[in-house]
Amino acid sequence: MNLENTVRRLPRLTRGRVPLTRQVEVLDEHGERRLIQIPTERPLTVFVDKRELVTLMTLGEAPETLVLGYLRNQRLVATVDEVEAISVDWDVAAAAVTTRDGIQALEQKTAHRVITTGCGQGTVFGSLMSQVDAVQLPGADLARIRQSTLNAILEVMRQRDSIHRQAGSVHGCALFRHAELITVVEDVGRHNAIDTIAGWMWMQGGAQPVSGADKIFYTTGRLTSEMVMKTAQMGVPIIVSRNGVTQMGHELATRLGMTLFGRAANRHFICYTGFERFDAEPQTRRPVALATAG
Repeated sequence: MNLENTVRRLPRLTRGRVPLTRQVEVLDEHGERRLIQIPTERPLTVFVDKRELVTLMTLGEAPETLVLGYLRNQRLVATVDEVEAISVDWDVAAAAVTTRDGIQALEQKTAHRVITTGCGQGTVFGSLMSQVDAVQLPGADLARIRQSTLNAILEVMRQRDSIHRQAGSVHGCALFRHAELITVVEDVGRHNAIDTIAGWMWMQGGAQPVSGADKIFYTTGRLTSEMVMKTAQMGVPIIVSRNGVTQMGHELATRLGMTLFGRAANRHFICYTGFERFDAEPQTRRPVALATAG
């Protein structure tokens, strides 16, 4: 079979869009009343073939791809073809997922939950970490990043108009090809944002979903083991975070051969792991002037 001529059966998705911010009156430190924007936060209960699965707290920017990416990153479905439709109805705060042939052993796959650090999500299914050895990432000779590219990515994110800039209280995740911004998502939790990007990647393309091999993943959130694992499952070998990394995130990235950049902003960064993928272009340190006694 010629894969190039094969059309994937993509699921039918509704477009359940809602306002992402709302205006409220506040009192500031000067005793003045003023109006500001704050992010919305909504519960979205996911049903798979009429069976309740999980409730996600979300901004609601792209709820259908959030749900699809959640199913993907939890390894509840192996390919996008398994999902026939995702319908979001905000009047009842629910997302109805219809699969083509059901999810085998759904009860077993969702039985073991682990409390996580993920704001806006709450739990992941415990079998995730048992899948580490199944993840395949491109080698360091194929997937690399130059320091100039990293600086360009940070500048793109610094200049971007965002919900966080308008209203705060949200996380952002983005996917880059070199320094080109491909897609960006903001949500109340970083897990929701990365799941939405995972769902978006599955929905793109013809015969094949978007590959992560030549991509760089950016997040404002900390790099925990869950975030590292989800990025690896998307096939992306390089992560850039404005925040830091946990010990488990560091160990997992080392095991997977991933490159992690943390505390990355305004040309400053720390490369925690995967130095072999990084083409450093270090700037010369300016000499520190010593004060002299007058």
